[in-house]
Amino acid sequence: MSHHPAYELIAEDQIDEVNALVRHYRHKKTGAEVLSLINDDENKVFGVSFATPPDDSTGLPHILEHSVLCGSEKFPVKKPFVEMLKGSLHTFLNAMTFPDKTVYPVASQNLADFYNLTEVYLDAVFFPLLTRETFQQEGWHYEAENPDDPLIFKGVVFNEMKGGFSSPDQVNYAYALQSLFPDTVYSNYSGGDPRVMPDLTYEQFRDFHKRYYQPSNAQIIFYGDDDPEKRLELLDAVLSRFEKGDKAQAHTPQTRFDAPRRFEKTYPADDSNKRSSFVTLNWMVDPTDDIEEQLARTVMRRALVGNSAAPLHKALIESGLGEAIISSAIELSQPVLNFGLRGADGDDADRIETLILNTLAHLAEHGIDDATIEATLNSLEFELREQNTGGYPRGIAYFFGALSNWLYGGDPLDGLRFETALASLKARIASGEKVIEGLIRTNLLDNTHRTTLVLRPDPEQAEREEAAERARLDAARAAMNDNDITAAIETTKRLKALQNAADKPEDLARIPTLTVADLPREGMSIPTEEVAVEGVRTLVHDIATNGIVYLDLGFDLKTLPRDFLPYLPLFSRALKQTGTSKADFVALTQRIGRSTGGIGISRLNSPILDSSEAAAFLIVRAKATSDKTAEMLDIVHDVLTDARLDNRDRIRQIVAEDKARTEASLVPAGHQYVFTRLRASLHEADWLSEQTGGITQLLFLRELAQKIEDDWASVQSALETIRSHLINANAAFANVTTDGSAWPGFADELKAFIQRLPRHDFVRADWSPLPHPANEGLTIPAQVNYVAKGVNLKALGHEPSGALSVVTKYLGTTYLWDKVRVEGGAYGGFASFNPLADTYAFGSYRDPNLVATLDVYDAAPAYLRKGVSQSDIARSIIGTIGDLDPYLLPDAKGYTALVRALTGVTEAYRQKRREQVLSTSEADFAKAADLLDEVARNGHIVAMGSEKSMTAANRERNGFLTVSKVL
Repeated sequence: MSHHPAYELIAEDQIDEVNALVRHYRHKKTGAEVLSLINDDENKVFGVSFATPPDDSTGLPHILEHSVLCGSEKFPVKKPFVEMLKGSLHTFLNAMTFPDKTVYPVASQNLADFYNLTEVYLDAVFFPLLTRETFQQEGWHYEAENPDDPLIFKGVVFNEMKGGFSSPDQVNYAYALQSLFPDTVYSNYSGGDPRVMPDLTYEQFRDFHKRYYQPSNAQIIFYGDDDPEKRLELLDAVLSRFEKGDKAQAHTPQTRFDAPRRFEKTYPADDSNKRSSFVTLNWMVDPTDDIEEQLARTVMRRALVGNSAAPLHKALIESGLGEAIISSAIELSQPVLNFGLRGADGDDADRIETLILNTLAHLAEHGIDDATIEATLNSLEFELREQNTGGYPRGIAYFFGALSNWLYGGDPLDGLRFETALASLKARIASGEKVIEGLIRTNLLDNTHRTTLVLRPDPEQAEREEAAERARLDAARAAMNDNDITAAIETTKRLKALQNAADKPEDLARIPTLTVADLPREGMSIPTEEVAVEGVRTLVHDIATNGIVYLDLGFDLKTLPRDFLPYLPLFSRALKQTGTSKADFVALTQRIGRSTGGIGISRLNSPILDSSEAAAFLIVRAKATSDKTAEMLDIVHDVLTDARLDNRDRIRQIVAEDKARTEASLVPAGHQYVFTRLRASLHEADWLSEQTGGITQLLFLRELAQKIEDDWASVQSALETIRSHLINANAAFANVTTDGSAWPGFADELKAFIQRLPRHDFVRADWSPLPHPANEGLTIPAQVNYVAKGVNLKALGHEPSGALSVVTKYLGTTYLWDKVRVEGGAYGGFASFNPLADTYAFGSYRDPNLVATLDVYDAAPAYLRKGVSQSDIARSIIGTIGDLDPYLLPDAKGYTALVRALTGVTEAYRQKRREQVLSTSEADFAKAADLLDEVARNGHIVAMGSEKSMTAANRERNGFLTVSKVL
């Protein structure tokens, strides 16, 4: 067939692994490369990637990633990105900065919406406005409102990275790359180091875009069921405006080390607990474009540390030298592998290094257990064939797969293929060739380009860094004359005026959008049949799954008295990770990997419609091909009924790992913790979430670690009691998603499985009354805050309609975005409405403010009363419908139907709420203002941040927070 004359066809192939006809083009005029994947996936994807090697650690690539989305040639408004967030049906809309590239992907199931998103993104990346004010807002600027005010640094990315560098994991990642790549761009931190970010100038910012954001340096993807010829046409209309330029080299190779090196670094912490160090061994590995070699390296890493039973993982945890393992594989032009421990004593670095190297040497010499290799290969093969990317569009996953070769000059199609290479690898291993052991030797043991990084806590570092920042600001202030000071004040005023100014209606009208009339009046229904299997309620979903059976098996947590609930996360892990009477946990893990696509144990916890109670269940989620479901059910039975809950050593290790991981997540996920803590006083479901996954769970884990040493009998007894109460066919349900042809055979197997389960009567526990704590301030060693405030509207006598979801969408993309993020400098500000519980809450993420943010929340009703345009209402309706209609893969469809059934969400309720959303009017916004007055008057507050922030807030608000130390 003929192709668009503006392009040269480089390659074309039907690649079954991604179920697509793939065409690789080069734009003749500019040299831009385009990958066009043509198939029947309705979740269409567009993306563009630029090689953006950073010259320093000022965060220029990251600041630019934000800034190009702040107005462009065709769409000269302050935030076209936010307008699309508010008013599109996107299934993905974001941008990401990596060490050597910046990527802009979008996705939508709606064709017109997809073209709208693509048009806005193309204009944003190639023709952004990039005003000085955008640089100051997103990057950094001096802020002062009066001549006598001390200067402060302000900027969205500046504050985001202050939060980032409060996380020791992010600090460890940055130092690991610096240690391995001292002479290349990878020694620079593309996200930005707040200590050097103010060195960046506006001129450098503009020049970086000119150098790198041009078609000759672009790699572009289209994916899905849209017209392949139209893709090329709309792209050529943009690309043809450019001449051919230079393609950037993502990375100049690092010269290899002759011998391993060692580095000692520190991170800010509130205390100097020696067992809070990180110790990692980091390797730079030679790049390869051989697909089989790439797959073999993946098998090697997973076989070593892919689960708790993997030999290196097991050796590290059982050593007692640390609380949790660290491991990552970083795809760069020269890839990185690392292994290590967190929660370690830095003085044990030699012992940890020796342990890792000796374990690797033993495995290289004596071999990895064949069962481990077989299970690893099977798990990887299942994953590659299933292509279950969850809520992440498959086309974006394929884009990153292609980029792993493409960015560095390789063939992008090779990043999509695996069948031939996998078959060859399996054959070599089956023949007895020690493929993985050989890789351990060549990639790790004989590889002298290795560093040992010891990252220790320093209780004085935060204070030193704060003092250094203050000294820099004071020096800048001292060097200013009166004109400079006036200019700084004028900059502050001008930025705030621009941030508060409304976009011109005619400019907003230029942003392409659907109309409310374009939206489907009815939501998607999921095929569901309810049957009883041996008396157990079973939902069956006849959905094409490519021969896979997905099983969700649930047990009612209301069988448990409340005192046992904090043990649930431990119990869930212990079922899979303590072994059984017939197999230790290594053999059990191998069995799971060999015969299934995975077995996971989690909790479903949600409000029930029109109820103060929670739908709370332990859920076993298992999947296997239809020929292996009998074995899958046998494994599930053994896990549920025969787990070695008396395995004290494994229980001790699991608790230590969970404690370390929870502590490490406090800074990256601080907003989630304050939201969970806040809502714990608003609804039983949220109270349970706090018990099993919030700050309360962290405090429990710390006590439990000691209890295992002092009173093991009571811990074991609690776990055994949970099993005897919980694993009960009378309190169970099943949910099956599979091809209709597979159900009859699986139904017989499921019946036999249920017959083997324990069955007894039970009394549902009463977990009430719910606690109602005072306003809380939780302290952690962070340079930013997380601030939440909310209420239960139903408890105050209100019954909000679906229109409140539209108002919430509007607030998040207008008022809160402007006041908390743009003006306040936080990385995020948002509102959340749960229509099942009728709870409403505001929150912020990586926020330099606390009291000022609470004032913003309280002023939201006044903002709503100023009125809202019809176009804003329409856009917010569209965005809300997009939230109601997410793209779901087959297993997610079945699980979604299950959750609806368990929470009382009927098709009639869903349609009623949808109609309320679609008919939202200005009057609904006025009603919402009255509801949000309740949040201002009666809202409960939880904030998390530094002790200094809490003290300052209490000084300003007369001790309104009860302060407690979390970390």
